[in-house]
Amino acid sequence: TAVNTIGVDTLLFLVRLARRAFLWSTAVAVRSIQATSNFAPVPLPNSLIEWAQSHKSAASQAKMLEWTRDAIDALFDVHGYQIFNQGLFNADVHPGNILVIQEGQYQHSTPNLGLIDYGQCKRLNAEEREKVAKLILSVANDESDDTIAFHFRNLGIKTKKDSTQFLGQFARLMFGPFRPHHLNHKWHRSLHKEDQVLYFPNELSMVYRTSLLLRGLAMSFQMNVSVGEMWRKHAQTVIEACQKNKDCA
Repeated sequence: TAVNTIGVDTLLFLVRLARRAFLWSTAVAVRSIQATSNFAPVPLPNSLIEWAQSHKSAASQAKMLEWTRDAIDALFDVHGYQIFNQGLFNADVHPGNILVIQEGQYQHSTPNLGLIDYGQCKRLNAEEREKVAKLILSVANDESDDTIAFHFRNLGIKTKKDSTQFLGQFARLMFGPFRPHHLNHKWHRSLHKEDQVLYFPNELSMVYRTSLLLRGLAMSFQMNVSVGEMWRKHAQTVIEACQKNKDCA
C-alpha cells in the first residue's frame, strides 16, 4: 500500500500539500474571474460568476490551513501544561469545545483559540503526575519495551498475561506517532492475541482521552504527531522537580 511504501508522515504531507495547492489555485481562479468581469467586453457567463462567488473564501481557507499547525501545537502545549504543571485539566477537548476567535475588523490578523466547557475535568496529584510523566517520556525517547512496560505497570495497569511486549507496543500506540503497521488490522489482531487489558488505571484514562482527542484533531489536518514528543517538555519539568526535591516515586 501507499502507506507502507512512503510512510504515514510522507503520505499526510502530500495530502496536505495537495489540499493547500488546490485552495490557492482556486483563489487565483476566483481573482482572475473577478478582475476579468470588470473589464471584459462581453459579460462572463453567470455560472462562472456564481462559481467565483461561492469559492471566494478559498484564499482565507488556505491561510487558515497554514495556521492550523500553530493551533495544534498550542492546544497540545496548553493541555500538557494543565496535566503536568497544574495537575488539573479538561479531558473533553473535542472540536466543539474549541473556538477560533477572529474579530470581523481584523480578518487579516492571526486568530486566537478559546477553550470552553470545562465540565469533564480530572485532577492528578504529584505522584500520579510523576508516574504519567515517566511513561510519556519513555515513549517519547523510544525506549525499550522493558522500560516502557515498567512505567506502565507502575501506573497500575493489569493484563491477563502481563506481556512486556504488549505493554510496550500498546503505550507506543497510545502516545507515539502513527506508524504504517498501526493502520494494519492484522497488527491489531496480533496485539490483542498477545495479551488483554484487565484493568486500566483511572489516573491515565482521562490523560489518554485528552491525547486521543487532540491527536484526532491533528490527523484531521493531516498532521501525524507524537503525543510523547508534544508533551516532552512538560513531563520533563515534573521529573526535574521531583529529582530536585528528592521525592521521586
